[in-house]
Amino acid sequence: MKKRLTGNPNFWLIIFVLPALAFYILFKLIPALEGFWFSLTNWNGINPNYKFIGFQNYIEIFLHDKKFWDSIKITVKFVVTIVIVQNAVALGLAILIESRKKSKGLFRTIFYMPNMMSLIIGGYMWMFIFTKVLFYIADHSFLKFLDQSWMGDSRFSFLAIVIVTVWSGAGYLMVIYIAALQGVPDSLKEAAAIDGAGAGQSFFHVTLPMIRHAFTICIFVTLSSSFQVFDVVYSLTGGGPGHATYVVALNIFEEAFKLNKRFGYASAKSMLLFVIIMLITLVQLMIMRRKEVEQ
Repeated sequence: MKKRLTGNPNFWLIIFVLPALAFYILFKLIPALEGFWFSLTNWNGINPNYKFIGFQNYIEIFLHDKKFWDSIKITVKFVVTIVIVQNAVALGLAILIESRKKSKGLFRTIFYMPNMMSLIIGGYMWMFIFTKVLFYIADHSFLKFLDQSWMGDSRFSFLAIVIVTVWSGAGYLMVIYIAALQGVPDSLKEAAAIDGAGAGQSFFHVTLPMIRHAFTICIFVTLSSSFQVFDVVYSLTGGGPGHATYVVALNIFEEAFKLNKRFGYASAKSMLLFVIIMLITLVQLMIMRRKEVEQ
């Protein structure tokens, strides 16, 4: 029996996966279940004595918490912008790098490096750039349009967090697109060229359909991460000016730790955000997978 188990390839796969699975259960699954339990209570995060109040927190969110739903609208706007812009930039970088004959590794490293930096640090670094460096460049060059109130104007503050988010995450998506582009058979491109297809036609009718699986992965990554955006907003704008960049993760954070310290109420908001992300992600995966099968 023992030899039969150890001789099974799936047995060793399970053994190697067990440490990661244990960490996932310990640090992800159990806290998520605890979060759902606390969402049904009036716990303030400190007092060990709290009451089970059922779905009162959820009822209050749906009926009385306009601030939460306003933050959802801002977050959705941010998500749509990031999904489009970040994937477009990442794919463009991947195509440009793969079209080079030399220094591919150097450019991959350069564009991937921002992904290795904490967005909290990146946010404070870009705060200096937006408030000092761009002003200096505009004052000493013809690029006068750079002299804007990046943190004080609602239009430019939203643009600022988009710029920093794209700068940080595009390199990671770029690597995925590069791997997909390298997997496109040269024979298909050569066949398209023989049939008279130009570079643009070959890209849109041969390359893009062949890397559709990469779109599925990258859109999934950007959807889930941008819905949970917090660090760049916290470090760069703090949700301002006013509430122009007041995303839902910041609303949950302030509810739990800064304003009212209603940990149970904030947990209920987190559960709602989880459900929203899950539903949108499932729909996205179903649509993208269906298109891959049709292809």
